Amino acid sequence: MAKSSEEKRALLRLIPKIDELARVTAEMLVYAPQELLIDASRKVSEMVRNSILSGEDDFNADNLNMKNLSKMVAGHVEKTMKTSLRKVINATGVVLHTNLGRAPLSRSAMDAIFETSSGYSNLEYSLETGERGSRQEHLENIVCTLTGSEAAFVVNNNAAAVLIVLSTLAKEREVIISRGELVEIGDSFRLPDIMLQSGAKLIEVGTTNRTRISDYRNAINQETALIMKAHQSNYRIVGYSENVPLKELVKLGKQFYIPVVEDLGSGSIVDLSRFNLEGEPTPRNSIEAGADLVTFSGDKLLGGPQAGIIAGSSRYIEACKKHPLARAIRIDKMTVAALDATLREYIDSEEAIKNIPALKLLIEPAHIVRKKAMRLKRMLDRDNPTDFVYEVVAEFSKAGGGSLPLTEIPTYCLSVKHNRLSAQDLERRMRSFEPPIIVRIKDEYLLIDLRSVFDSEIPLIAKALLSSG
Repeated sequence: MAKSSEEKRALLRLIPKIDELARVTAEMLVYAPQELLIDASRKVSEMVRNSILSGEDDFNADNLNMKNLSKMVAGHVEKTMKTSLRKVINATGVVLHTNLGRAPLSRSAMDAIFETSSGYSNLEYSLETGERGSRQEHLENIVCTLTGSEAAFVVNNNAAAVLIVLSTLAKEREVIISRGELVEIGDSFRLPDIMLQSGAKLIEVGTTNRTRISDYRNAINQETALIMKAHQSNYRIVGYSENVPLKELVKLGKQFYIPVVEDLGSGSIVDLSRFNLEGEPTPRNSIEAGADLVTFSGDKLLGGPQAGIIAGSSRYIEACKKHPLARAIRIDKMTVAALDATLREYIDSEEAIKNIPALKLLIEPAHIVRKKAMRLKRMLDRDNPTDFVYEVVAEFSKAGGGSLPLTEIPTYCLSVKHNRLSAQDLERRMRSFEPPIIVRIKDEYLLIDLRSVFDSEIPLIAKALLSSG
């Protein structure tokens, strides 16, 4: 029932003064700064006032009191003081989960961040000459060593890498690319949009499922600046399809003196096919096939921090470094430290597999994952909660992060059913735990995929489940 004007005025008179509301709340939150208490009290008072004036039924004479309002202020203060970006436990089985931060960093990468960021560093200072240096010097040599390239340039993500390559080499000129390779990456970012933003003119050739070398050759003219190949890192075209191998494009490019650029996206440094995972081309493969430039990500299959890496011809790399965009998309000192440490793990690829979390989780044998699932089940069975039914079941995990799209990785999950709570209720309770635990639901069962769970997190999952029921 709508409130009359007199009823609204009566409720408005019950709203306490801001300083009084802040003083009462301070008794509950002795650690909160006075400025924050005043600001929160003002916002709560304004929200209550607007609610009353709009005729909403949220507030009445019974609940519009100092106790309730101070609780609202306290909640606002605590939310403001609590860090928004938080650690979560990834029990979805998606190893490179874009929404959950993609690749977890190695111990060496985290140590490098702390070591170089807790004080000063030689980020842009040459210890040899005592003069100004370049942050790229810390990464270029190791990238070249791992990819076999002449030079390298690292920016803040792979979309930026593609953008600066096209802006530098193809602005107001034409870039030829197969229609079947015009990918859309995360968050609705599309390769054609990035290409157009660079000022390059997009020339699509072939059809969605079939492109031949003749399609590229027929599109070449005096305005052609680049031939571009984009790896279908987040999807595959199967069935009646055809695409042109990089080597053939390189041969065509050399014939017409046109550089060839390949965007690999995922950026795997090691050959994953030996672990029964779908073979991903490596930057070294592309360089050896003759690509003038190759671009790839740092935080996907490479297992490091977010970064876009450009490797290839020194002639084109130097041009990219001098482009005005270079400063706008440069990496910070923490990324330099983490990426350098991650790349150095690959000097010994066997050590990289052991030390880089994303790689270790991806290639972990299914029987090891099953042992983790059984360990979690034993912890829960020990407490014997009567409302829960647990079962270890075989499932499939995904690489995620736009990588290995056709690969289903055998895994084991703990399937959870509750006699009174729905799977959706359980999921919400797990998500509200500290730290939050992100799971998946299948056929009204809660699934906890142990492939993406670290050993140290298993007791926390058990505690969260027991407390949620």
